[in-house]
Amino acid sequence: MQQSEDFDPVRTAQRLLREARTGALATLMPDGAPYASLVTVATLPNAAPVLLVSRLARHTANILADPRVSLLLGESHSGDPLAGARLSLAGRIATTGDSAARRRFLARHPSAAGYADFQDFAFWRIEPTGAHLVAGFGRIVDLKARDLATEVADAADLLAAEETAVSHMNEDHADAIELYATRLLGQPGGPWRVIGVDPAGCDLMLDASVCRLEFPARVTTPEGLRKTLVELTQKARGR
Repeated sequence: MQQSEDFDPVRTAQRLLREARTGALATLMPDGAPYASLVTVATLPNAAPVLLVSRLARHTANILADPRVSLLLGESHSGDPLAGARLSLAGRIATTGDSAARRRFLARHPSAAGYADFQDFAFWRIEPTGAHLVAGFGRIVDLKARDLATEVADAADLLAAEETAVSHMNEDHADAIELYATRLLGQPGGPWRVIGVDPAGCDLMLDASVCRLEFPARVTTPEGLRKTLVELTQKARGR
């Protein structure tokens, strides 16, 4: 299908992935039949989806037998639900002990802190193999795994400082965060918080809403992050 000229499928897919809080997880039953369930979602710095699920759930039994999964994510959209963009991601899933998975998931789903440490719960990471994006008429495209990923190999210093940087922004620069949301992203006012930072941007959250603030250029160090956030604050105040 021919795509409209102003459509950027990679950017659209990456935004959907970063802003999602829930999705439909499709797994395979032992007899090969499909099984879909509602799950809560977060992402790692490289944009790999992260889930927190119980071993008592049927979908967990399915993925222990066959790690192939599909994850459907859709944007919040008033009116016709099919008018919003949606991303169907395929990949393989496995448990992860990455501390960033826990931190980033609980920042997006704070109520999960009440059961995240239960013995039967674990964090799972999906390694995408590809995706299918539907974003409207003339906006349907298949994507490769590399189209969804954020490169982090050169950003070890930034990732090591992420937790500290997020805390600092939320504690000392709440006014700037609200400016990002309202003046740069067109969101309503309120106590927005930063819930994650990566080389390509940061994720902001208010209540159950998440929005993605893209950086004008890649950031790989804490100093680069500080400089970028200052520039974005100045830009927001100038509007």
